[in-house]
Amino acid sequence: PGSLVLLGGAPGIGKSTITASALGNLAAAGRRTLYVTAEESAAQVKLRAQRLGDAALKVPIVAATDLDAVAATIEAERPEVCVVDSVQALHAEGLTGSPGTVGQVREAAGRIARVAKDRDVATVLVGHVTKEGSLAGPRVLEHLVDCVLHFEGERERAYRTLRAVKNRFGSTNEVGVFEMREAGLVEVLDASARFVSEATRAPGSVVLCAMEGSRPLLVEVQALVARSELVPPRRVASGIDRNRLALVLAVLARHGGIGLGSSDVFVSAAGGVRVDEPGADLAVALALASAARGVPLRSQGARRPQTLAPAVFGEGDDDFDAAVDRAPLGAFGEIGLTGELRYVAHPERRIAEAAKFGLEPVISPEGPVRTLRQALTAALGTGPRAKERAAA
Repeated sequence: PGSLVLLGGAPGIGKSTITASALGNLAAAGRRTLYVTAEESAAQVKLRAQRLGDAALKVPIVAATDLDAVAATIEAERPEVCVVDSVQALHAEGLTGSPGTVGQVREAAGRIARVAKDRDVATVLVGHVTKEGSLAGPRVLEHLVDCVLHFEGERERAYRTLRAVKNRFGSTNEVGVFEMREAGLVEVLDASARFVSEATRAPGSVVLCAMEGSRPLLVEVQALVARSELVPPRRVASGIDRNRLALVLAVLARHGGIGLGSSDVFVSAAGGVRVDEPGADLAVALALASAARGVPLRSQGARRPQTLAPAVFGEGDDDFDAAVDRAPLGAFGEIGLTGELRYVAHPERRIAEAAKFGLEPVISPEGPVRTLRQALTAALGTGPRAKERAAA
C-alpha cells in the first residue's frame, strides 16, 4: 500500500494493455481499482477492456488531464490500486509549460506520490521513453518512485519482456515474458520450450543459454553473412548489442581466423527478445562462423530431453534418433579481446536449462573449451566430416 511504480515502454508495446489486464484481475479478486486515462477517452479504454474480458470492464475509468481533478478523484475514491496513463499527459494549472515538460512531469509525479502515500494507494505511473530507450522526463522521476519497470519488445513480434531496473521492496533479478494475443497479453510460463521448439539446425543458428535476471532462458540466435556491395558493409543487430557484435567480429577475425570485413552481417535474437549480457558473445560468434562457412553447428552427445520440444524431438525412439542430427547446439560465454572464453554468472542454471531440452553438451567456459578457436573447432569440426556436413 502506498507504493509508486513507474512503468516505461515504447509506444504501442502494450503498456496500457498489461495495466488494464492487471487491474481487471485485481477487480475480479474483489480489490478496489481505478484507471485514470489522460491520453484516451473513456470510450476508447472501454473498447480495449471488452477485448480483455469481463473482468477488465469492472474497472472504474476516469478520463482527465487536469492534475487537481485526478488527485481529487483518487482521494475521493480511495482505490487500493490505481493506474495513471500517462504521467507525461497530466497538466498542473499553476505551472507554465505544456504537458510533458520537465516541470509539469515533476509536479504531477510529486503530487500523485503524496496522495498515494497519504491514502495508501498502490499507484502505477505509465511513462514514455525517448528514442534511445530511456524513460522520458526528469531524472528525479526515477528517484521518486519505489519501483521502475521496463516493458520491452518489438511491436512486430509477439513476445514482450517486463524487467525491473529498480525495486525498493524486492529483487531486480526477476523478469516476466509475455505473448501478445488477440485477447491481450498472456504470460509465457516456459519461454525456453517455445524458443527451442522453433530453433533450426540450419547454418547460422545456435541456441543461447541466457539469463534474464535469475531466470534461465534459451533463445535462438541467428546470423546471416552475405557478400557486400557497400563500403563500409552493413552491420545489423536485432536484440543484440551492436557494440558487442563489433567486438565479436573483431575477435573472430583476429583469433578465430574468420574475417568478415567485406561482408554484410545480420544477427538476430529470434522471437523479439533482447539480450544485453556478455554471455551472448560465444553464441553470436558461433552463429557468425556457421553462417560464413555454410556449415550447421553440430550437437554431439544429444540425449532424450526431460521436456520434449515437439518441433525438434519426436515421441518415439526412432524419432529421437533421427532428431539428434538436427538438434540445435547450445552455447554461452563471454569472449575476451585475446580470444579466451571468460566466466559468466550462473553457469549451472544455464546448463541445467539446456539439459531439460536435451541440448548437451553445451559449449561454454565451464567445459574443456577455453578459447574461441577451440570452440569453433568443437562446434564446426574439421576435416572430411565438416565437408560432408557442408555438402549436406
